[in-house]
Amino acid sequence: MVEQVTGPPQPAQGDSARAVIRSASTVLQRAAGGAGPAGWIVRLALPAALGLWAFALTRTRLDRMGDLGLLQALPPAYWAALVLLTVGFVVGLRTPRISRAWSGAYVLGLIAIIHATPSLLYPSLRYAWAWKHVAIVDAMLRHNGTVPEPHNLDIYNQWPGFFQLNVLILRVTGLHSALGYASWYPVIANVLLLAPLLAIFRTLTQDRRLVWGAVWLYFSTSWVGQDYFSPQAFAYLLFLTVLAMVLRRLPARQLHPAGAPADSGARALGGPPEARPRRGWRPLPFCLLVVLTAAIVSSHQLTPLMLISFLTMLAVPRRNRRVVLPALAVAVGLTFLWDATVAHPYLSTNVGNLVGALTSPDRNALPGLSRLGAMAPAQLFASMVVKGLTVGMALLALSALVVHRWTRHTALPWLLVAPVPLLLANGYGGEMIFRAYLFALPAAAFLAATVLIPTATRHGAAVRLRVWGSTAVMLALLGSLFFGYYSKEQMNYFTPDEVAATRYVADAAPPGARVVTVTGDLPGGELRYDEHELIVLANGALPDRQLLVNDTAAELETQLNQLGAGGPVYLVLTRGQVAESRLTGVFPAGTLEKVRAAADGSPDLRPVFSTPDAVVYHLVGPSTQAAGGN
Repeated sequence: MVEQVTGPPQPAQGDSARAVIRSASTVLQRAAGGAGPAGWIVRLALPAALGLWAFALTRTRLDRMGDLGLLQALPPAYWAALVLLTVGFVVGLRTPRISRAWSGAYVLGLIAIIHATPSLLYPSLRYAWAWKHVAIVDAMLRHNGTVPEPHNLDIYNQWPGFFQLNVLILRVTGLHSALGYASWYPVIANVLLLAPLLAIFRTLTQDRRLVWGAVWLYFSTSWVGQDYFSPQAFAYLLFLTVLAMVLRRLPARQLHPAGAPADSGARALGGPPEARPRRGWRPLPFCLLVVLTAAIVSSHQLTPLMLISFLTMLAVPRRNRRVVLPALAVAVGLTFLWDATVAHPYLSTNVGNLVGALTSPDRNALPGLSRLGAMAPAQLFASMVVKGLTVGMALLALSALVVHRWTRHTALPWLLVAPVPLLLANGYGGEMIFRAYLFALPAAAFLAATVLIPTATRHGAAVRLRVWGSTAVMLALLGSLFFGYYSKEQMNYFTPDEVAATRYVADAAPPGARVVTVTGDLPGGELRYDEHELIVLANGALPDRQLLVNDTAAELETQLNQLGAGGPVYLVLTRGQVAESRLTGVFPAGTLEKVRAAADGSPDLRPVFSTPDAVVYHLVGPSTQAAGGN
């Protein structure tokens, strides 16, 4: 009998196929970071969204901007990019094996899509106030410090910190103007905000999903637009940095249930980390705190007061005082010292207005703008959307305080209400309510994240429903942001013709000339403001503005002749001023057209620069006309 030699048992054909599939699946999961299909979604959604954004920029037509600004000019691909980016971000948060570096990449993508879009599309710097601040840096650079004869811009001599820092940057880099990088300042400012925001949120939780979810919600709902080239954007960055330094040293309470494991209870809900011992200030961090506070105090009027209000609120709990009181003493002392010395001329001149504001808290809490006309209907709709966004964030924050008990034992409630005293104390030109929202937003964004960001690792239909519901809310919040951030782009965007007109006046007008505009919406009207005084008719007394509307030709002649008695006068009318009047109602729609018709018909005004988007008139007297032969 011959013995048969047999090899190892051979797998069935079906088993082989399944083994191949399992091997391929293993390879794909490893390539996706072990996260399976979710890993591929996270890795592909970001580049796909950025690709859609780049495609959308090539299809954007700025001539389509109407009363809703850039919202009407951006193609569907832009909005699809934002939806894809949001979905990819949420999937990344729900995928444990995905590196959290992807969350950071998605947030950077969000910042780019929101804030780099105007920088890439517009031929010049966006927003009239950014142009003003460039002009102030230019003047301080030319005068190597304080600007003599600043006319109505002397306030910047008394809070020069931001401008002097930019003068230093220009000297070190050899650049001649801040105009080159000012266009990218919104992107730079928001990217820099990432560091203090992460530091603040990490003092509140060890759950990275909540941290990055709060960061995403902050940038998704920061509609106020105080990120342009300005002292307030610079001071706000320093404010959050100081706040992060203080919060990092506060003692945290043991919030998970007594007797429960450290990883359960509140910790599982994203609660604060383990109780930290009380830590006072060491010399080096405290010196840095003093330097940052001094930079805030010397750069902006409002931010030091906000810092004092926040630190005062944080000092209410006794356990915080060892850390907070030294920082509060620095903020109060430096602010008082600066206001009593360098800023004393401005404060002594405006003390009546400040006292009057203290006695009118009801008016301070409401945004105000003296309008002679009606806002465009589209702007009224945008305003309603933005109010809905603001109220929605407030409700989400309050609901978090109710639902998650541990949040009430953190600094979050104090941070949320800290802007209220200043909101009631001063209107800040009708903008205080917007500033209050901005300063409370980090706390509100974190609280909203505890409601919207699913941190449970369970699966099932109910969990999936909550995830997609939260994603829909996040998309609604993000979509609402654009009504506040982009809806006025028709007046914030400037054409090359408008820039050329203001540069013509800056170069051609002799020292002592007065530059007159109907509204302040023009690029660089303050250029060489130490030599030329800018007169904005919209800032005049209410009776004078009403006369300009009711009897345009006579009132324009009266005001220009009064100004002409003091030196040369130039009248500048631009497309942006027409847009501002129509959008905001500062003047009735059609007022700029009436002013231009009156200027064209006046024998005392001669056009010296004219393009489709801007015209400059020079005021000449009858004797000058006779001498010129016409």
